Amino acid sequence: MLTQVHRSTSRSDPLQRLCHGGATQVTVPIQRPLVSTLRKAKERSTFWGIEVAEALYWQRWCLGKEFTKHLTLKNICLKTQKLRFRPPATRFFITVFPQPIILSPGMSLALPIIFRPLEKKEYEDNILFEQLEGGFSVALYAKLPRFSLLFPESIQLPPCAVYDCTWASFILHNDGDVDTCFSWEVSTPFNFIPSRGMLDPGQECLIKVIFQPHTALVHDVSATCSFGDIQEQKSMRLTAVAKYPHLLVNVPGDTYEEAGHRHFRDVLCFGSVAVGSTVEKYVEICNMSVVNAPFRIERSKELMLRDSDFSCDVTQATVSAGGKFLVPLCFSPRIVGMNSVDYFTVAPAGNVTRSVLKLTGSCKGPGVSLQHPFVYFSCINLGESLVRPLNITNTSDVLAYYQFDIDCSQSIFSIDHPCGTLAGMSTVTLKVTFQPTFPMIYYRRVVCLIHHQDPLFLDLFGTCHSDTMKPEILKLKDLTRYRTHMARGLTFYPPDVLGTMLREGKLLLDENEALTLPPEMLEDKAPEEYPSLEPMVEYFHDGINNDLTVFPPHINLNVKEFDFGCCAKLQNIQPLPLCLTNCTKGKITVKWTNKPESPFQVDPDSCDIPPLKSMAFCVTFQPPQLNSLYAAELEGFAFYKVLRNYNNIEEPSTICPSWSFTVRLRGHTFEPERQHFIPQYTLDCHKVFPPVCQNTTTYCSMLLCNTGTTAISFHMSLEKCPSILVKPHNGFIAPGAHQILILSTCPQDASVQQHCLSLHLNFSPSFTKEIILQSSAEPLVLLLEGDGSLYFKPTCVGLSSSRTFTIKNSTRLPMFFRWKIQQTDKKLLSVQPAEGTILPKEALAQAWTFNPSEEIKYLLRAWVTVWRDQEILDDKAPESIRYPLRVIGEGALTTLTLQALEEHVDVGSILVGRTQSCELVLLNNGACSLKYILSVEQTITGPCDPEEVASDTLAIELDHYRGTVPARGKILLQATFSPARRLQYTWTVFYALSTVKAMEPVVEKQPVCSVTATGIYPSICITDGCGTGSARGISKLLLWRLFSLEILNKYLERDPTPQELTFRVPTRHSTQHMPPVYTPVMLDFNFGAAPVGSEPSTVVLMLQNSGVMPVNWAFLFPSDQKIEMEYWAESAEFDPNELHQMRIQDNQLFSICPKAGNLLPGQEQTVHLSHRHDFVGTDRLPVLLKISHGREILLNFIGVTLDLKQHYIHFISTKHVFTPIAIGTCDPPKQVYELYNGGATKVVYEIQVDALMKVQEENHHHSVFLCLNPKGEIGPGLTAHTEWIFSPLEAKMYSVDVPIHILEGDAALITFQGAGYDPHVMKEAARFDKMVSPVTALGSAKLTVPSLVVYLSQPRICFGNIPVYSKCSRLFFLNNTSEKEAIVFTWYIGTSNAMVALNIIPETGIVPAGESTHCVLTLHTSENPCFYDVDLICEIFTQQPLDQYKKELKEWETEKARQAVEFTITEKDLYIKKNIKEHTKSSSKSMESAKPSIPLKEIRKYKTLPPIKNNSVPNPPASRSQRRQMSHKEARKLWAKPEAPLPFLMHLGVTSRSHSVDDFLDNFSGEMPQHFLYRQLKTTAARNNASDTTLLSKNKRRTALAPSWQELASCSKQEAQLVTDVLSTVIKGLLEETQFHEAVVRSIAEPIPYFCQFWSEESAKLHGKKQSSGTSPTTPSPEVSTKDKLGEEDTKREEVSPSETSDAVETLSVIIRKEQFREEREAVLRMPAYANLTELILDNTIQNILVEASRGEVVLTARPRIIALPPLLTPNSPMKDQDTSTRNKDFRGSSNSRRRVRTEFDEYRDVSSPESYIGLTHPFVSPLSCMSSEMKDSDGQRHITLPS
Repeated sequence: MLTQVHRSTSRSDPLQRLCHGGATQVTVPIQRPLVSTLRKAKERSTFWGIEVAEALYWQRWCLGKEFTKHLTLKNICLKTQKLRFRPPATRFFITVFPQPIILSPGMSLALPIIFRPLEKKEYEDNILFEQLEGGFSVALYAKLPRFSLLFPESIQLPPCAVYDCTWASFILHNDGDVDTCFSWEVSTPFNFIPSRGMLDPGQECLIKVIFQPHTALVHDVSATCSFGDIQEQKSMRLTAVAKYPHLLVNVPGDTYEEAGHRHFRDVLCFGSVAVGSTVEKYVEICNMSVVNAPFRIERSKELMLRDSDFSCDVTQATVSAGGKFLVPLCFSPRIVGMNSVDYFTVAPAGNVTRSVLKLTGSCKGPGVSLQHPFVYFSCINLGESLVRPLNITNTSDVLAYYQFDIDCSQSIFSIDHPCGTLAGMSTVTLKVTFQPTFPMIYYRRVVCLIHHQDPLFLDLFGTCHSDTMKPEILKLKDLTRYRTHMARGLTFYPPDVLGTMLREGKLLLDENEALTLPPEMLEDKAPEEYPSLEPMVEYFHDGINNDLTVFPPHINLNVKEFDFGCCAKLQNIQPLPLCLTNCTKGKITVKWTNKPESPFQVDPDSCDIPPLKSMAFCVTFQPPQLNSLYAAELEGFAFYKVLRNYNNIEEPSTICPSWSFTVRLRGHTFEPERQHFIPQYTLDCHKVFPPVCQNTTTYCSMLLCNTGTTAISFHMSLEKCPSILVKPHNGFIAPGAHQILILSTCPQDASVQQHCLSLHLNFSPSFTKEIILQSSAEPLVLLLEGDGSLYFKPTCVGLSSSRTFTIKNSTRLPMFFRWKIQQTDKKLLSVQPAEGTILPKEALAQAWTFNPSEEIKYLLRAWVTVWRDQEILDDKAPESIRYPLRVIGEGALTTLTLQALEEHVDVGSILVGRTQSCELVLLNNGACSLKYILSVEQTITGPCDPEEVASDTLAIELDHYRGTVPARGKILLQATFSPARRLQYTWTVFYALSTVKAMEPVVEKQPVCSVTATGIYPSICITDGCGTGSARGISKLLLWRLFSLEILNKYLERDPTPQELTFRVPTRHSTQHMPPVYTPVMLDFNFGAAPVGSEPSTVVLMLQNSGVMPVNWAFLFPSDQKIEMEYWAESAEFDPNELHQMRIQDNQLFSICPKAGNLLPGQEQTVHLSHRHDFVGTDRLPVLLKISHGREILLNFIGVTLDLKQHYIHFISTKHVFTPIAIGTCDPPKQVYELYNGGATKVVYEIQVDALMKVQEENHHHSVFLCLNPKGEIGPGLTAHTEWIFSPLEAKMYSVDVPIHILEGDAALITFQGAGYDPHVMKEAARFDKMVSPVTALGSAKLTVPSLVVYLSQPRICFGNIPVYSKCSRLFFLNNTSEKEAIVFTWYIGTSNAMVALNIIPETGIVPAGESTHCVLTLHTSENPCFYDVDLICEIFTQQPLDQYKKELKEWETEKARQAVEFTITEKDLYIKKNIKEHTKSSSKSMESAKPSIPLKEIRKYKTLPPIKNNSVPNPPASRSQRRQMSHKEARKLWAKPEAPLPFLMHLGVTSRSHSVDDFLDNFSGEMPQHFLYRQLKTTAARNNASDTTLLSKNKRRTALAPSWQELASCSKQEAQLVTDVLSTVIKGLLEETQFHEAVVRSIAEPIPYFCQFWSEESAKLHGKKQSSGTSPTTPSPEVSTKDKLGEEDTKREEVSPSETSDAVETLSVIIRKEQFREEREAVLRMPAYANLTELILDNTIQNILVEASRGEVVLTARPRIIALPPLLTPNSPMKDQDTSTRNKDFRGSSNSRRRVRTEFDEYRDVSSPESYIGLTHPFVSPLSCMSSEMKDSDGQRHITLPS
């Protein structure tokens, strides 16, 4: 049934609402049987072509009358109808006489039928019609009048909240024939409006059903409608659902959803709000139910009426089902520094539930402060003035009103703006003027009144001198001492008296030079100090408004405020008598400040007053005009007369400032009949005083602003309220100015006191305003919940139960509280917090915990103590109040156990983003329900930052963490794991019973189980790469840079971003030709450059699955990401970028094979990336590397195709950064910048050094950037190394833009940058000298060019950091994996200038099939530090094609030489005759010598080879086809020169950095013993350094001296012979020249210059050894020199002891010979040749060992079975002893040498793979005796033995 639904509020009258209307009529389908019958009657039917009504009805008839109706017959067919009828059978229905009826087509006939009723009953009859086709009848009915009402059978009302009201409306229709009365009867909670009424026939009425439930039920009732005279009844079914409303209060912005639950905040914090302002915020009333919920908002009830800072305009409203309603709340604080708390209750209809909203806020006021609390004017002369600035600052953001309480027009001191406003966070500079009128000391303490803030005090003091009077200058320290003296009561004595007392010893000086009484007079008390007074106390206690003063006054005025009243008669104004009393014990001088323009004057203006005497003054009022207001504050100063001259002051500490006093005067001259000025003002004053405790003074401020154009005179009357103090009472406010008044009162009790103040304005009673204020004292009142009783439910023994208990502060002041529990009950009962502060009107919910220890019932007691003073800590203080609390609880017993399926669960590897689950079971075996708390500890391990992962959320989620286990029940716990990082996760699940008791170990935190899982991402990495085709000349290091492979691997190791996981698998997701990019990572894959038409540049990359799960990877071109659309849907317009990409993809310029694949863990796969050079230009194509469920990286494929004649250098980037260099480096290293020629022609480049010179000029002509070879040539496909020196002066970043010009090519602008750093500042952080190669740790070294079966054991060798002059070697292997073919290799160092320093052995060789050969790479560092980056190229030939080529080349050269001397004889018979003759001769000779002969036929079958021709003969004119055929014939006749097979290229990268010896010792001192310094190279380098002056000259000389082996190898034999002959002649001439011989001898015999300052014993010995070595022919032999020395020693000994025998002489000669032999041996050991020989022997030895190990002849890792020790020598043999001692001496620290050698051999013995290269590094000198020996055991196994 359809009804119209409406709703209303329960508190409004439903009848009244319905009478007012507002409902909309709704048509309801109802059953109308009579109406349907009538409708059927009116409906016409067709019988045999005749249209007629089915029946006729007579209604509303009465007796005694006739009622006629017509029955219409109509012929609707196309032929004439003839019919007859039979009249009704009864006499009550009468018609015409029956006769035939003829109806033509379309004709109608109305047959009258008359109804004549005779009695009141229902009649029925019919009339029959007949025709040829058949007959039909029409029924006749006459019905009696009846009662009938129509309405819906049932109505479904919408759901309604309990105590709410909803209604539905329906139409009640009178379907009867008479007027019908109706009445509705229905049970509660339904009601009908109207419930009764009367309807005329056919009338309708709108009935409303009201549903107002009081219980939450499904209501299904039946409503009965009684109608008619006989009270017929008809029922209607009413159904409706009533639900309880659920309203929650929420502060917007704090709602959040977690795990499907919404959490709400019911505390609205307004924060800090400026005083006097209003802040409005909104809260949400959320209806969580499915019914509309009306609610009302109520404020919390208080015991008495208080002022509230919070307000709410909404008192009641309705929230729609599931909706929200915003309620505005306002906060208007009025008391600065007060924290306001209030509560509003939101209650739905019926008070079913109540939601409490807590409102908090604080009030902030202005923060005005003065720059200094004083203004010091020093001393000025009479008649002068001085202006000082004074800054007044407002540190708050609240507008501040300030006023200095001083009349600047009547004072010596004046301020330019004595009153005004300060904006928030602003500062205003005021000008204070000092203009004295009398020579004296001036001092005045002026108060600065501030609205809503305590007043500030400003001390103004200065001194005025004249020609006759020069008082002592008052200083700040004098003012400080004066206050101390005032506190000690010494200011009532004049300075001369104090000075006399000080001299007599009656007074003393303390540490601050202040006067104090002697200790014996103080009675062991400390001297008084000036107290720190509160500003309000100091302001009010001045003796003006009340008799209270802080210190006794020095002078006293009998009148301080006076009102002259109305002075309309200017000549009859009576003066004011004024009396001033001197309260001091010294004579004072009084000086009044009289301004000539002031109407108020004092007479006399100055006088002297003796001690303790008074003086009368007269104040006159002389207004200049009528009808005006006058007011002034007269100022006067009093000072000791002795202070007139500084000569009178003997002690500076006795100086006393003057005392200022003021008199406020006012009056007016308005005539009685004149209207006074109408004041226009605003008054800002809070109606309630700030709350205080009893007998405590409270203060508030009042702001009176004059907003008019005339002045205002005010007077505050306190006659009705003597308990209020107001300062100032009266005053004068200029137009636009304001006056700040301070009010104070001291409430005595807690009752509210009303204060009425009268403000009189402009001396007129009509301008009086009554001000009503309230004040009260706040007692200590604390409200306890539940009348001080707290109940706990039964709790398990050993566990705890908690509940909240609320205490409320019902006062306006905060209070402190502290709970006290008996010592015996502290183990059973606890509360949190136990103490703290309760804000005004705040209700504090406390958590009470009950811990039963036994199975008994408990009755416990506790007390709470409250107090106000924070300094009171004693609970028993009289200012505190105690409130008792009764606690009732019960203890019970039960147990809880937990079970898990497994103690340790290993989930395994989980893809990040996916989840796995497991279940746990919790069992409660006790009879008491228990609450448990689950917790999870997460441990993340792996390569991560511990601090970063510590903040990660738990990757485990339990379906619940808290719960209750019923008695003897169980709960299933499901855990879901979702790791968020690619790390190892370990979760430990713990359980603990709620409220753990520490003394019970049973309920302590216990583990349930531990779960481990590993979060992973699919990951791959690039392990190696090489180039083929046009990219075969690119080294691996350059290839890694071009393709950014190192950065790519770093990005592949990282976790994917959320955007990259938008499409987890390769998907066609875009409708554009350029699909959108979801990854932030973009890299360049640069294929380099190559000429057009050349081979494709192909790069082979090795992909490896570095993870533990299978990986699906794919390279997606833009077309692979585009959704295939219909032709009509494609866009017809393309931008240039789209066209460029479409051209590249259509022509397949970039290709990848394979484009996708699957890798199992650890599996490798090669991918071929190719770029075709078909079109000239730069090709760019974005290719997406997509790893399913992993990273997504955009790769920009870049390829350059050049013209054949184009000169081009391929730059990877326009920016190059040098390695950072330490400032102060004497010899910075050379660095390399590579230039790659990708074209087909040579390139000549030149680096412009103008920019470098500019940088040099900017840096004090120091070469910061230096290019050593700015010019050069680069061959096609080769790389040139330009050498640079970066030498910074400062620790900063240097940058220079250098143009590089290319001859006949495009220039490039490259930015070179370098950073200088201070090693003393950065220390260990500046380790830029570490040599790190991006490809030193490649995972695979077997990646080779396709069809190449050779690979290197190491594709790159890094020597690391080495010193200059060092010699370093590395051993690596060249492996041939082919099983059939041998290979031939040749090493080329390339175009690097380091080829003189590099040597590789062997340079060429043959590697048989399936075998390998070792190569030794040796680096000789130069004398200059530099970076070495060399690319060694190895050409690989397969031996069989190479042998075939050599064979064919030899045959071709032989044939060429033969044809060079061959000529053709054209005679045909000559050849036959010659053959016959030769045959005859040969036959005769054969018979003689019995040798076989060659038949003639065999000779003729060999023909002459075709001639070798290089140029074709010009052809005569012919057609193209003929020329082509002839060219083919000629080509077949010619024998072309064989072409050499193309070699395969392999690249070996060599990197290193050399340091100077000093730098190496500073940075790598521990590595110095590992390097061998090649001494011969060092000597040569030293000699070169002495001759060369610049680095450029060194480079040129080194280049000139370097042997060009390629040129020597390419010279012809004639050239070599010529050079040999010339050199032989020259050498023979030199050998025969005697003058040359003499010159050589003289140069050798030339003595070394001697410098005495370098003399030492060691140098003398060394010089003797050099002379004894026989290098000079003039030097005597060692024997002669020894004999001379021996003779001298013998002579000396004979002189000393002539009694010695000749045996001693012989022994001495033996010692001398041994010493000489030792010195000669040491000299030999120091020779560079010996060190080089030793190193060479060790090098060869270790190489042999490693080669044998690689062949399997020796096992380095095997433990030696036999260790051969050196033979032991007996001490009896002197020669053995001599050899042993000599050998020990030769070691020079042999233990260290042996240890070093043994360590090196131990390192070599640890080598497990023969394919790994070994660093051959050795100490400086290694003796031969340390060499290892090799022995074979019985099994033939070799072993390396070392000496012990």
